[in-house]
Amino acid sequence: MTTVRVNASDTVSIETGALIVGVHRTSDGLRTAPGAEGLDQALNGRFADTLSAVGFTGRPEEIAKIPTFGALPAPIVVAVGLGDEPSGAYDPELLRRAAGAAARSLAGTADAASALPATTAQQVEAVAVGALLGAYAFTRYRTNGEQRPPLAELVVLSEAEGADEALRHAATVAESVTLVRDLVNTPPSDLWPARFAEIAQETGGKAGLSVEVLDEVQLKNEGYGGIVGVGQGSANPPRLVRLGYSHPEARRTVAFVGKGITFDSGGLSLKPAASMDWMKSDMGGAGAVLGTLLAVARLGLPVNAVGYLCLAENMPSGSAQRPSDVLHTFSGKTVEVLDTDAEGRLVLIDGIARAAQDDPDLIVDVATLTGAQIVALGWRTAGVMANDDALREEVVEIAGAQGEGAWGMPLPEELRKGLDSPVADIANLQPERWGSMLAAGIFLREFVPDGVRWAHIDMAGPAFNKGEPHGYTPKGGTGAITRTLIGIAERYAANGEDRHTL
Repeated sequence: MTTVRVNASDTVSIETGALIVGVHRTSDGLRTAPGAEGLDQALNGRFADTLSAVGFTGRPEEIAKIPTFGALPAPIVVAVGLGDEPSGAYDPELLRRAAGAAARSLAGTADAASALPATTAQQVEAVAVGALLGAYAFTRYRTNGEQRPPLAELVVLSEAEGADEALRHAATVAESVTLVRDLVNTPPSDLWPARFAEIAQETGGKAGLSVEVLDEVQLKNEGYGGIVGVGQGSANPPRLVRLGYSHPEARRTVAFVGKGITFDSGGLSLKPAASMDWMKSDMGGAGAVLGTLLAVARLGLPVNAVGYLCLAENMPSGSAQRPSDVLHTFSGKTVEVLDTDAEGRLVLIDGIARAAQDDPDLIVDVATLTGAQIVALGWRTAGVMANDDALREEVVEIAGAQGEGAWGMPLPEELRKGLDSPVADIANLQPERWGSMLAAGIFLREFVPDGVRWAHIDMAGPAFNKGEPHGYTPKGGTGAITRTLIGIAERYAANGEDRHTL
């Protein structure tokens, strides 16, 4: 991963392979953003004219590379568009995306320096996170060297108080997101439930987490019928991983539950081929939970946190669960399986019921749960549901602060009737397709004990970018919602005196 450090040098004297500067569009033409003072003078007042000559307009994330011809120690200047000049403080997400776009453009470069606005610790962190995530590359399976390695080092030019701590936080968060991206991008032939559990044990143990793994025999004996049912059709049996972190000063506990379907064929309710080729990403929720617990431990947050990775491979075979099967879940409730491709909710309900036994102040489950989320909100915006309206809006607010798109969604009571089953306590699918993202949330809510605050994040689209890279988001696994969950844990740590507000 790219390394990042802070330096108080100015833009015209720093020795580096490339100098990154922000550029605004204004009514008077292009203008460099704060942090690049002295650049235009060093380039004989021709910087803006040169950018205009090559068609650079200053729109957000636009990139232009200009040679300095020896006028600066840096051989090139990388101009990144920041759009219109802000009327107040810089939006951290604008800086994250600008730094990410610049870092992507410098793949294969040994080192670079950023002169993007970084006068506060928050801005330093935004630039660092954006650059670290933007420089990401998944090269594990490359043998011919076609993909260039990421930017090796970035120096953030800043004199901001608290810059070093901001960089430490940025590096920790980016390390977790990078792990999640790697897991999502790993093919299912190399990431089955037991292997995922081993990775959790290895990384969790090094970070100081307690790690407990239940195998298929223990899951069956202890009544985890949802996870067992989903995984019983695969040659790779299911697992449930519990990660634990405690702090002596903690006064609150938060529990995270992640869907971890390492490959989703749909089971006997088989998906069409076009919907199956990216289903290695169906474990993104469990990945986000693992990344979050690692970050919480590495940051030493004064909060107690537990994470549950509900791991299974959903495959068709002679031993697979069938439509009309009835599962006996960990909560004690029974579920009629009408569609084996609505499997994520079946593993989550076991995780949610088990998490409730930890007496948490909050349970948050995160999952690539429904195609309906993509229909309703697109590829970049997750849906957030909760059994508490204020909690729902706070989760959305935290996601927004992290630059992760999220939108609050309702849980309409009239949809509950569609989940009635003539033979079990509830069915895993409503017969109508309309509102199916919301119906999935209502289904999950049925397994949350009374008095437990719970939120559900459906990130089916945001977890995997099938399009082109943008900002700091690569093609493929994105690590989405990991930063939101870390933000929730930090909010709990900050508000440790109050058990009633996030």
